[in-house]
Amino acid sequence: MKVSEQWLREWVSPQLSTQGLADQITMAGLEVDAVEPVAADFTNVVVAEVVGKVQHPDADKLNVCQVRDGGGETVQVVCGAPNVAVGQRIPFAQVGAVLPGPFKIKKAKLRGVESFGMICSASELGLEEGTSEGILVLPEDAPVGTGLREYLGLDDHTIEVDLTPNRGDCLSVVGLAREVGVLNRLPLAELPGTPVVAAHDQTFPVQLDDPERCPRYIGRVIKGVDITASTPTWMVERLRRSGIRAIDPAVDVTNYVMLELGQPLHAFDLANLNGAVIVRLARQGEELVLLDGQNVALDSGTLIIADEKGPLAIAGVMGGEHSGVNSETRDIFLEGAFFTPLAVAGQARSYGLHTDASHRFERGVDPEMTRRAIERATQLLLDICGGEAGPLNEQVSEAHLPVGREVTLREARLAGALSKHLDNAEIAEILERLGMAVESVDNGWTVKVPSWRFDVSIEEDLIEEVARIHGYNQLPVRRPAVRLALQPEAEGRTPLGLLRRQMTACGYQEAITYSFVAPELQQALLPEAKSPVLANPISTDLSVMRASLFPGLVRALEHNLNRQQTRVRLFESGLVFRGELDQLEQIPMLGAVVCGSRLPEGWTGGRDKVDFFDLKGDLESLLGVAGDANAWRFEPGEHPSLHPGQCARVLHRGEEAGWIGALHPATRAKLGLKADAILFEVRLDALTEGRVPAFKPLSRYPEVRRDLAFVVADTTPVQALLDAVGSEAGEWLTDVALFDVYQGKGVAEQHKSVALGLTWQHPSRTLNDDEINQLVDAIVTTARQRLQAELRA
Repeated sequence: MKVSEQWLREWVSPQLSTQGLADQITMAGLEVDAVEPVAADFTNVVVAEVVGKVQHPDADKLNVCQVRDGGGETVQVVCGAPNVAVGQRIPFAQVGAVLPGPFKIKKAKLRGVESFGMICSASELGLEEGTSEGILVLPEDAPVGTGLREYLGLDDHTIEVDLTPNRGDCLSVVGLAREVGVLNRLPLAELPGTPVVAAHDQTFPVQLDDPERCPRYIGRVIKGVDITASTPTWMVERLRRSGIRAIDPAVDVTNYVMLELGQPLHAFDLANLNGAVIVRLARQGEELVLLDGQNVALDSGTLIIADEKGPLAIAGVMGGEHSGVNSETRDIFLEGAFFTPLAVAGQARSYGLHTDASHRFERGVDPEMTRRAIERATQLLLDICGGEAGPLNEQVSEAHLPVGREVTLREARLAGALSKHLDNAEIAEILERLGMAVESVDNGWTVKVPSWRFDVSIEEDLIEEVARIHGYNQLPVRRPAVRLALQPEAEGRTPLGLLRRQMTACGYQEAITYSFVAPELQQALLPEAKSPVLANPISTDLSVMRASLFPGLVRALEHNLNRQQTRVRLFESGLVFRGELDQLEQIPMLGAVVCGSRLPEGWTGGRDKVDFFDLKGDLESLLGVAGDANAWRFEPGEHPSLHPGQCARVLHRGEEAGWIGALHPATRAKLGLKADAILFEVRLDALTEGRVPAFKPLSRYPEVRRDLAFVVADTTPVQALLDAVGSEAGEWLTDVALFDVYQGKGVAEQHKSVALGLTWQHPSRTLNDDEINQLVDAIVTTARQRLQAELRA
């Protein structure tokens, strides 16, 4: 919420600087986001009057004006604004003035005619964003010769307060001033809204069909208003400084009272109302054209304001176009109501709306403020638009109005929570300054909560109020004296931090992406995946929960490629979500994506592109961190988004734990990626499952090594050959090393030579040649039977 400092100080004005006031509000729990001047810096701009105007002799769009600026003589000014006219009071920048920019005004000659100054628009003075359509026209009674800053009170600041949802009572100048007064022990100015004497007896019927959601509704007929009247400059300025644009007196007055007292109001054109105003739930099939031109189909659970012909407004959100006030309106029906927060909560959002009224009603509006707000708005309308006010027509259901809450505060509980003992008199004074009625009881107080404090209902709320008014910075700092035992950590588990450091050591950077992804992106990468669809996504391209890390990593890769980063190496850890909500599985995963050159650019490095085996090597180094690399294996597989010839299923102890492969060209084209990409993702629980190191006595006896070169079909995985070797190599085999893969001269087409180095060592004796030869013969025989492998000659 934005509020003018000058307006706030009309209610309560402590002896604090602007920044001191903002700091005090923040320390009271109402965070100030920004403090900004209400206008840009400018000098020597005064109120002046246009007393003459003729067409420029050499320019169709320019006028030569005579301006009276209070200096005794008229000043000649060339002006191109289409709305300049004789008799207007205007802001006039004299020669020597400095406007925002900065831009200094000098004597000038425009198309041969001298000009001594400048008639200014609102945007040229920094009072309006964008470009104004014409000059700023001031009220007819603006005093000529007065400085514009002084006349408009522009030496002011806008204080922007970011309120938490529980502090709806501060969504008004009065509410914020009440807090400032409490903090500084200062009284609040008297609330406006004295009753207006009725000048006629006409009323309009009101009917409450849903008193539970709307227990109070007040309306008043005001006849003979002139909506074409100009809203006073002081009101326009206060609205502007609060971020609201002036429209017409009826709208401006209701907005002004809402800002001042926190009670949203609405004005209907009486001529467009039929029979009676009825507060009820919408009926299925009813529609309403809102003030913003949007045509909405009303849901049967929506509370509306209607007449006998149909809906007039969504209660507490926005009025309808048909019944709204316009320049032809002569009689209005001014209404104010109290809607329970639960009745309005979610209504605006369900129609894609968020209004100042709904923002306040959802958080709670003071039910005792409605009548005063109506009286205040009535008087302002009569002052601006004229007319005659009728009597108030109030319909109220006392049984459904919020009842006064009483909360007990225990002295010992307060002292324990604050770690400080406060005088009982100070505690009672703080609560009374907050508008609460306090009664002393045994060991504490009974506190009656005022009608505007919807957020105070339990003892902890009162403790918070005492703490923040007393001052958080005055409370002692005390660390809890608790004996905390260290949680045991399984030695066989590898911490995620260690895996992250390994990926960083391999040249990767960690990415953190949303758990929500675009449905079309997930569909392209995982066409069969099922994951929850969000009912209320933060945006349409983040509307489903990710079923894999691939979508986020691919989007991060695309983001980097679009910013001329040709070599990308990213990894991410996080949850993926698979299945429907009633059987949702949340799986921690770790994934990575690589793209571009194998090595960073440099005179020692080549320009080869990274390939499948580069990423596989990085993954294998990660699998080895837990000390149990033999528990893992890779086997060919088919994944919908990975290249069929460069795709492998990652197995952990025989169970699927992840995938690795190059992005399929068709998928890459569908996603619009301009570079090849290789990805993997593996279950984090499998990655962190390791093996506790254990000592094994070293053998004193020599090793025996045999090198075997097998010729197999080039489609045969090396792992299959390793499995065949391991099944027959016996228990004394200590190492198998793949040291050569060859295709070419001497090897048949569509075949390859795979050379393995096998090492045996017995723990208690020397192995002889006969034993090794028997093992080698068994290995060769098994490889021939399973894989049609032959020893290379």
